[in-house]
Amino acid sequence: MNIESLDLSILGPAFITGCIVLLTHVPLGREVLKRNIIFIDLALAQIAALGIVVAHVLQLEAHGWLTQVIAITSALSGAVILNWTEKHWPNVQEALIGVSFILAATGGLLLLAHNPHGGERMRELLAGQILWTSWNQILITAITSALLLAAWYGLRHGTGHLRFYLVFAIAVTMSVQLVGVYLVFASLIIPALATRKYSETKSTLIGYTIGAMGYIMGLVASAVFDLPTGPMITWLLAMTALIFYFTPSRRINTH
Repeated sequence: MNIESLDLSILGPAFITGCIVLLTHVPLGREVLKRNIIFIDLALAQIAALGIVVAHVLQLEAHGWLTQVIAITSALSGAVILNWTEKHWPNVQEALIGVSFILAATGGLLLLAHNPHGGERMRELLAGQILWTSWNQILITAITSALLLAAWYGLRHGTGHLRFYLVFAIAVTMSVQLVGVYLVFASLIIPALATRKYSETKSTLIGYTIGAMGYIMGLVASAVFDLPTGPMITWLLAMTALIFYFTPSRRINTH
């Protein structure tokens, strides 16, 4: 245990990054549960990660604009395909999402097979590098998140399923580079599961609370016990969600 490792200059930006990710992921996670396509976030996050791996193989700058174009194009392509399969093959949509995930994941492994730093790069994409987020990344992510929220709430009526997939793809592409695939899934699904019995507004607000508490406690625990940050935040998110869900005063009366 090392209390001296609680450095606000590192933990502060990391917490802000987590909160910005939660801004889009909490409402989108609720929609994922409603549509019963739980693993779409993993699939699109992995497809975006595959695009980042391609950029890495091409030796492009990690956070350069070409890398972003490749990552977003990959995720948007996946979103368009999954939107098409939802319309034409709805009965096997979840299976197709799983196949998309495994193809993207194994594709990344194949591309990095002969790269001496391939294992490290893949680990970064899975567990994230939230502690090393720059203020420039935070600003760009905050602006993008605000635009995505405006698109989500402003155009939610009358634009069909494609809007959901496109907004989702961009949000996941942005966040997977900051917090990794594990935290993308956790930030989307865990708050949504814990608040699924609440109304939309209440669910969103409580989801933000659960997410923020999970991130701050996970960051602190990771620093104090010198453990991997992404996995620790994931566990603290789950524990916080369980506490909220099973606290009687916070349970909604469904009768």
